[in-house]
Amino acid sequence: MKELNIGANLIKNRRKRGITQEALAEYMGVSKASVSKWETGTTYPDITLLPRLATFFNISIDDLIGYEPQMTKKDIRRLYRQLCRDFSEKPFEEVMGHCREIVMKYFACAPLLFQIGSLYVNHSMLAGSPEAFSHTLEEAIELFIRVREESQDVILQTQAMNMKAFCLVQLGRSDEVLSLLSTHTALTMSPEPLLASAFQMKGNLTEAKRTLQAGIYQSLLSLINLMLPYMGLCGEDTASFKESHRRILATAEIFELKTLHPSILLSAYIYLAQEFAKQGNEEQTFVMLERYTELVLSDIYPLKLHGDSYFNLLDGWLEDNLALGSDLPRDESIVRKSMIDSIADNPVFAPFANHAQFQTILRRLRNGSR
Repeated sequence: MKELNIGANLIKNRRKRGITQEALAEYMGVSKASVSKWETGTTYPDITLLPRLATFFNISIDDLIGYEPQMTKKDIRRLYRQLCRDFSEKPFEEVMGHCREIVMKYFACAPLLFQIGSLYVNHSMLAGSPEAFSHTLEEAIELFIRVREESQDVILQTQAMNMKAFCLVQLGRSDEVLSLLSTHTALTMSPEPLLASAFQMKGNLTEAKRTLQAGIYQSLLSLINLMLPYMGLCGEDTASFKESHRRILATAEIFELKTLHPSILLSAYIYLAQEFAKQGNEEQTFVMLERYTELVLSDIYPLKLHGDSYFNLLDGWLEDNLALGSDLPRDESIVRKSMIDSIADNPVFAPFANHAQFQTILRRLRNGSR
C-alpha cells in the first residue's frame, strides 16, 4: 500500500519528459519555488490545479497523486496476515478502528472489502460482549452488501452472499437467510470436469489433474460441512444418526484428514462430541473429546492448508486461487486458544465439568501435554 506521493510523481514525470521546474512553473502560472515545495512535499498544489497538472503530463489525477483505489492480491494477503496478528496482540477496538480506516481508503476495492468482512467474522468472538459481537457482524454484513453491489466478479458476489447469510444465522435472523438464499438452491454442475477436459484436449495433463484435485478437495470439505449438520438433525432417528456418524469418520479416514486438513477434522470431532452430549451418551462424548485432544496435541503445527501424496498438485492451486493462499483466516495463537475455549466454555459440556476425565482433557489441552 502506498500513501499519496505527489512530489515523487511530479519529479518522475517532469524528468521523464525533460521538463525543468521553471518550465512547469511557467505553465502552471506559479513560481519555481512553489514547484520546488510541491516536489519536496513541503506543500501540496491547490486542489484546483490538479486537473491542469495531470493534463500537462497526460496522466490521470489518481496517477498524479499516487492514489490507488485497488489493492493487489499480494497486498491484500499481506495486510490480512498483519491484521490477524494485530487481533491476537492488540485491543480489539484498536484493531477495528484501523480496519475501518483501511475500508474508507479502499472502499472501491471489492476483494479487500470481502477479506475485511471475513476478518470481522473470524474475530468477532474477541469483541468482548454480546452487543459488540453483534455490532461486528453487522459491520461485516454492510461490507458484504457493498461487495455484491460493486463487484463484477460473480464468484466474489456469491461468496459475499454466503458470508452475509452466515452472519445472519449467527444473529438469529432466519427469515432474512431464507429470503437471501431461497433462489440460490438449484443444482449446478461442477465446472472442474469440463475445465479438465479442455486442458486434456490442449495436451496439458498436469493442469487437468490439478483442476480435478482442487475440485475433489473442495467437494470433500463441503461434504463434511454438509454431513455434520445433517447428523444433528437426525438426533431422534437413531439409525440415521449412527450411520451419519460412521460415514463422517470413514470419510475422514479415507482422505486422511488428520494430516490433509486437521482443522476441519477438529471441528468435526467437537461437533460429534456435542451431538453425543445432547443425547446423554457419555461414552461416545468422551471418545470424540479424546480424539479431539490427541489431534490438538499432535504435530499439526503450523496450521496451513496443503496437499498430500494424493493431492500432490494442490499446493500451487491454493496459492494461486485463494485470497489468503495457504494461510488460515485467524492467527495461530487465537486458533490455539479457541481449541481450549471450544471445550472449556461450551455449555453443552457443562454437565461433565466435574467429571475426572473431562478435567484431565482440559488440563492436557491447557498444558499442551500428550
